[in-house]
Amino acid sequence: MKMDEQTYGLEAIMKGRVATYALLVRLYRREVDQELLDEMCEMRFPVGVGNTELDEGYRLFHAYLGTVWERTLTDLAVDYARVFLGNGMNAYSAAYPFESVHTSSKRLLMQDARDEILAIYRANDLSVPESWKVGEDHISLELEFMRILTERVLRALRDEGENDMMSLLRTQYNFLMDHLVSWTPMLFAEMMKFAQTDFYRALAHLTAGFLATDREFLEDLLDEDVLDESLLAEDVSDEGLSDEDVSDEGLSDEVLSDEGLLATETGVVDD
Repeated sequence: MKMDEQTYGLEAIMKGRVATYALLVRLYRREVDQELLDEMCEMRFPVGVGNTELDEGYRLFHAYLGTVWERTLTDLAVDYARVFLGNGMNAYSAAYPFESVHTSSKRLLMQDARDEILAIYRANDLSVPESWKVGEDHISLELEFMRILTERVLRALRDEGENDMMSLLRTQYNFLMDHLVSWTPMLFAEMMKFAQTDFYRALAHLTAGFLATDREFLEDLLDEDVLDESLLAEDVSDEGLSDEDVSDEGLSDEVLSDEGLLATETGVVDD
């Protein structure tokens, strides 16, 4: 694979995917802090990207962040707890962000989905640090897995490792379809039910739209009929995933990538 102008276009899309997955990881992992709030207030949200969910997510974020006041962090912390933690009374008191909850009949943690996820992490030379104290099928870890694989795609692209790149893209697509796409629509519906701020409603819309767009992007890229130079053409980037839309919005790697949620078996964060 020759590193020409078209290849740089694909590289920009991959950078945009990395930035978007990193932002989503951070937003689901824990409450918003002042640093992240300040960064998001500086973001330029795209308009009219062609996906209804993305457009609504961007619109709600823009509107909410335009009304930040002295109690915004408190409001968001309360809403994060309401949406994702609940009152602990029963399995239906929050939008619990674990795949097992949404794929097991009794909405329990640590079920088959968690075991499958762990096996996938290990098969890709990744492990969850001991500091992680909740289920490994938490949405932030699943999104982090997609981020890490996209970083690996970038490295393969730069090293002209086309076979490695396509293998990684297939792994991403299979994971997206078998896991994230299979249970997150239920999560997003519950987020809309419990959220009392437009911030977390926006997050539900944005994640739904991005995953749908990323699915279409990966399907186009993996289609046997387009595995040629055309997959590097400019029209591939018209998916709302461009580096210009996402990563050039004042979002620093330090804020977004955090310290990393998944590590290689050597204990070194894979980013």
